[in-house]
Amino acid sequence: MSFDTLSQTLPRTLLGTAIAATLAFSALPASAADLSSRFIDSDGDMVADTPADETQWTDPDTLVFAYTPVEDPAVYAEVWAGFLEHMEAVTGKRVQFFPVQSNAAQLEAMRAGRLHIAGFNTGSVPVAVNCAGFVPFSMMAAEDGSFGYEMEIISYPGSGIQSVEDLAGRNLAFTSPTSNSGFRAPSALLRSQYDLEADEDFETAFSGSHDNSILGVVNEDYDAAAIANSVAARMLARDVIKEGDYEVIYTSDTFPTTAYGHVHNLHPELTEKVHDAFSSFDWEGSALKAEFANSGEAQFVPITYQRNWEVIRTIAEANGVTYDCE
Repeated sequence: MSFDTLSQTLPRTLLGTAIAATLAFSALPASAADLSSRFIDSDGDMVADTPADETQWTDPDTLVFAYTPVEDPAVYAEVWAGFLEHMEAVTGKRVQFFPVQSNAAQLEAMRAGRLHIAGFNTGSVPVAVNCAGFVPFSMMAAEDGSFGYEMEIISYPGSGIQSVEDLAGRNLAFTSPTSNSGFRAPSALLRSQYDLEADEDFETAFSGSHDNSILGVVNEDYDAAAIANSVAARMLARDVIKEGDYEVIYTSDTFPTTAYGHVHNLHPELTEKVHDAFSSFDWEGSALKAEFANSGEAQFVPITYQRNWEVIRTIAEANGVTYDCE
């Protein structure tokens, strides 16, 4: 499928029915986009336009790529190595893997012009779009074109937590304030459906990543955690954790997963080649397939921020999120 084709054929991800029924928010109009004043959106697609002034275009000899922060970035440097070699062949550029340690570091690197291509986690995408000029265009999907993951709230066996209501008086780990499944979605759910307010009805902590949250529950450092189940699936496949190490007490409906894209001022000819690198990559026999098949992913598919992140913007609005990018 061409990356110039909008994703009308892709399945539309939905907010968990329980959250949606309670919040009943409509989609934000394009005019409500919270783009930094550094950017222009003349076509109303909610992402920054390529600058009209060609002197503002960037055409680096080395393209820097970063994958969303994980517990051990070195593992993913190897996972992405074959794909980045493919991108080098398609673009004619050297491509360097940048092992970011936090969402904040990844966002600041793109904002400062040090990061050109990236995979941002679901909840960080709106911040990256509005504050760093990120232009998402791709997502991983299964063979049949379906995509996404579920937010789960987990606890360890014997914790005494068997339902969401049991979180009252206990501690719950979030990942980071920009994470969808690791903070924003569970916050909206707990507040709207269970009348549980963070740091009032239960204690909270920020672990920094889904990996850390999962391991924290397994090791009983946290009573419970809100996680993306796609991360848990990959950890299970790598034998980092085992079946039975934790119990799931809540599972949401499906959310969009990591979005891949480029900085808005990448040279248009280079941008087209970057798109081609994603659409032409052969997953068969690749380290990428070996790793992400564990969460059911087997190809890159085209997306748009305006359409595919509608539900995430709704969750952000429900949590009172605003973007102060200046």
